[in-house]
Amino acid sequence: MTINIGFVVSEFNRDITYQMEILGEEHAKFLGAKVTQKIYVPGAYDMPLAIKKMCENKNIDAVVTIGCVIEGDTKHDEVVVAQVTRKMTDLSLEYGKPVTLGISGPGMTRMQAMERMDYAKRAVEAAVKLCQRIK
Repeated sequence: MTINIGFVVSEFNRDITYQMEILGEEHAKFLGAKVTQKIYVPGAYDMPLAIKKMCENKNIDAVVTIGCVIEGDTKHDEVVVAQVTRKMTDLSLEYGKPVTLGISGPGMTRMQAMERMDYAKRAVEAAVKLCQRIK
């Protein structure tokens, strides 16, 4: 059985999220999963509605989020990640589908973000493993 994955990708910090997206896709292919849908959103904070739309799609087995939240001069990055991750968990439980965290941050510099691009691979791997284990 092929596992169909949807990607919700943040366009903010696109130089980083683009590379994360490619790594995630390559890893999905390596694991025998297929990325069948992608929705691009302006930023990580905008992900929940796109995640919900994917969860409603019967042909999507799991949703992988891909984003990068870099620290600024305020605590804005912490607020963004806290709100998004809370809603991701709610949607996963509501729809009974894995929604995995491929968002790096908060509290990191651009250099640290570049070093954490593998978060996308980890999120894909978690999605595949959860699908295999809960179905």
